[in-house]
Amino acid sequence: MSLATPSTRFRSPDMSAAWRHVDLALVAAAALTALFGLAMVYSATAHGDEPTEFLEKQVIFTTVGAAVMAATAAVDYVKLRDWARLVYVVALLPLVAVLIPGVGSEHKGIRAWFDLPGFQVQPSEIAKVALIVAGASYLGTTVERPGLRHLLTTLALFGVPMGLIMLQPDLGTNLVFGVVMVGMVVVSGIPARYLVAVFLVGVIGVVGVLTSDTLDEYQRDRLTSFIDPDSSDSAAVYNTKQAQIAISSGGIVGQGYLEGRQTKGGYVPEQQTDFIFTVAGEELGFLGSAFLLSLLGLIVWRIWRTAVLARDQVGRLICVGVLCMVAFHVFQNVGMSLGIMPVTGIPLPLVSYGGSSTLAMFAALGLVLNVHMRRFS
Repeated sequence: MSLATPSTRFRSPDMSAAWRHVDLALVAAAALTALFGLAMVYSATAHGDEPTEFLEKQVIFTTVGAAVMAATAAVDYVKLRDWARLVYVVALLPLVAVLIPGVGSEHKGIRAWFDLPGFQVQPSEIAKVALIVAGASYLGTTVERPGLRHLLTTLALFGVPMGLIMLQPDLGTNLVFGVVMVGMVVVSGIPARYLVAVFLVGVIGVVGVLTSDTLDEYQRDRLTSFIDPDSSDSAAVYNTKQAQIAISSGGIVGQGYLEGRQTKGGYVPEQQTDFIFTVAGEELGFLGSAFLLSLLGLIVWRIWRTAVLARDQVGRLICVGVLCMVAFHVFQNVGMSLGIMPVTGIPLPLVSYGGSSTLAMFAALGLVLNVHMRRFS
């Protein structure tokens, strides 16, 4: 079965009618979260040699991201479904190109970026959104109840980009792909016995990667040190311990914005990206952290609500894919700051510094707005 079955059903030429049904609560939550993120990025980098460099870039990323969200919402997702094959292929090409020496850039043992003047592009972030569209387009257009054949096709659909990403290697991003895939196949109605088999294969695969030479030793330490930090190499748990110190020192109301001792001292590495949550914990305390998590929780709830209200299975699966991506990003990022999850480099949605992740997250939310706006079409 093809990724998408072209159809004109449900198409509505009246764009003004669609925009009247935009989810203002989701837009407001995303805007407030992004603004909160700008404040956190500035605090994390304000004490460096160029205190506004990261903030200025993140403002640009956020502004462009908002435009991308609006553009993604404007194109009826039925058309995106019809273009799913093209979307999928276009997403694969950069994943291949980034592996070519001299084309892709390697940082900390991972070849996952294109270095462009002034910023970097990480194609695997964009591929997350493309895979959601492709997976929903395939699983949502099956005539009969999805079965083993559909599951195997979906595994192949996700397996190709995941294999390319593993060559970088980037296990953290592949975990996101895996969670998105599982969420979508569960909602699609594939029998549970097949899902159990996939889960077991996935566990075996992760264990195999961790015990093989695919990852460098320091990468394995980052992924496994949270299990028993006292017995791990000190370099592998340094980030987590500094993050825990920062969060625990915030108390109820925090040390004050721009006044965090760990943050001002630069003790938490990669604080503007991987460990951005520690800025909120240290400077704004429990109350500020709870407010941020409430905003992210509101986003998750609005995505779930849109999935329930979706007019068809394709729209529902798009929302489920985005829901799994956002929820896992939040759980994983906050969890690794607290020391209960492995350090994987997964950003906090709309809060962490980064162009590719910011644009991808806004595009994903644009897909959800798209489904919500056309639920009556």
